[in-house]
Amino acid sequence: MSDVFREVDEDVRRDQLTRLWRTYGPYVIAVALAVVLGVAANVGWKEYRLSQRLADGERFAAALDLLDGGHSALAAQRFAELAEDAGDGYVVLARLREVEALTATGDTDGAVAVLDRLAADDGIDSVFRDLARLRAALYLIDSAPADELDRRLAPLMGDDSPWRASARELDGLVAMRNGETARAREIFTDLSEDASAPPALRGRAAELLAALGGRTGGGG
Repeated sequence: MSDVFREVDEDVRRDQLTRLWRTYGPYVIAVALAVVLGVAANVGWKEYRLSQRLADGERFAAALDLLDGGHSALAAQRFAELAEDAGDGYVVLARLREVEALTATGDTDGAVAVLDRLAADDGIDSVFRDLARLRAALYLIDSAPADELDRRLAPLMGDDSPWRASARELDGLVAMRNGETARAREIFTDLSEDASAPPALRGRAAELLAALGGRTGGGG
């Protein structure tokens, strides 16, 4: 008798499972497929990103070889192309190398234009955008009007700017260029005593200060 009850119980459970599968089976399959596809897409995306980074690295290395080989104009073109369509990791590097290549061809205006474009790119970390501003000011220091250089350097001289000391150094050089000796001495005095400034920069400031006749108030 117990065998009969067992068979009946199994039939009932089988019938219940059949009804449950008919009701919910498609959803179970859909969820399982979604999980499988999601995992596959994630793995595929990671592999694609890795292959792209490797490809970008190869293009960057090839452009560097051109630059090192003296083919500066072609190198500048290759770096520009890479910066346009590479992943985020190579945009800044490619742009800065493009500037280097343009400078090697004598195209300072082109180099400054690239730096200005980099500085205006909101998708780039502010540290690199400010570095581009600083580099542009450096390229223009002998030619641009003082008010333009002041405009370019002013945002970099705040206490929270990582480029503050370098911007102040350029500001001092602008003052020297314009014959503002007292102002230049004041700037280089401050820089030579600024413990937060890089040692090499403090050394240059001290040398420039000596060339200008010493500390503020110490010479003509």
